[in-house]
Amino acid sequence: PKPAPKPAARPGKQREPYLDNVKFLLITLVVMGHALVPTLDAGSARSAYLFIYTFHMPLFVLISGYLSRNFWNSNAKTNKLVDTFLIPYLIVEVGYAALRSAFGAKWSLTIIDPAWLNWYLLALLLWRLSTPVWRRMKQPLLVAVAIYLLSGFSEISGDFSFDRFFGLLPFFVLGLMVKPEHFELLNRLWVKIIAAVTLASAAAVAIIIAPRVKLAPIYFKDSYSDLNLSWWMGLGLRAALLVAALAMSFAVLALVPRRQTWFTDLGTRTLYAYLLHGVPVMIAKELGWLSLPWLYGSLGAIAIMACCFTLAIVLCLPGTRTLFKWVIEPRLTWLYRRPSKSAPASRGQKVQRGKC
Repeated sequence: PKPAPKPAARPGKQREPYLDNVKFLLITLVVMGHALVPTLDAGSARSAYLFIYTFHMPLFVLISGYLSRNFWNSNAKTNKLVDTFLIPYLIVEVGYAALRSAFGAKWSLTIIDPAWLNWYLLALLLWRLSTPVWRRMKQPLLVAVAIYLLSGFSEISGDFSFDRFFGLLPFFVLGLMVKPEHFELLNRLWVKIIAAVTLASAAAVAIIIAPRVKLAPIYFKDSYSDLNLSWWMGLGLRAALLVAALAMSFAVLALVPRRQTWFTDLGTRTLYAYLLHGVPVMIAKELGWLSLPWLYGSLGAIAIMACCFTLAIVLCLPGTRTLFKWVIEPRLTWLYRRPSKSAPASRGQKVQRGKC
């Protein structure tokens, strides 16, 4: 008899281009938001900043929660708690301290108080450490929203990113609860129309209210007393921000293309853009390149955002990963124990082979 044909090899698990598209869009907004800070006195830059900050980090945290659903099911992913969080965190902290010192600031290195954009690494580390707790709860989102609202009564320190941990907690927990079929519900024509109207309305509101409102609430970290709000106004503001951020986040998720695009591959390396973009942005701020008089206007805001879009592309290229992989994704295999081999099956579990 002819030998039975070998079974075809199973294809490797394919990445979802949709999520990579979302991640690249969000990282460009992160770079733009940080670069717009020197020109916030201009109405156009302030409106764009308010629009971006209302939803871009909440949506980033939601996607992080979605990608953390099965985080503890893999030894390799668990190792990343050190490889891609703690070690890069320490390196980036030292790097920013050295950069500030190079521009004349006093040398300061406070490991427990993350510098600038480094807060995200510590907050994500804490969120992922808390994932098993949220997975066991019956109503995790309800509990997370309650904690989010009640945390505004306390002046939570920024040490270890605790303020952001509580301020953005509902978005991470919601991401843990989201399933692929939920994203498919957004892939409908009538939903996309509503999404476009939602973002257009949000942009109009940002243009109108930006000159009149404070920007502190959109950082999702300050207490009600820090914002000089009564308890009921603070609760109302936090609830309104939660609703606005979710509405804009879902609108963006509905409009982002789901197919393979020219920037899909770039979205697989957003961590590099996030951790590295602070260096050129900080240098541009210190040298006054982002404070030139002609940048205080609509054309200036557009020029800054266009340059930031280009910078995000460069920092997400494969070449950038090759240069900085030792910093962002160090291989520390020597630090971990090898997983134990599975015990051999008992006699009763072995499959008996019959003779032809």
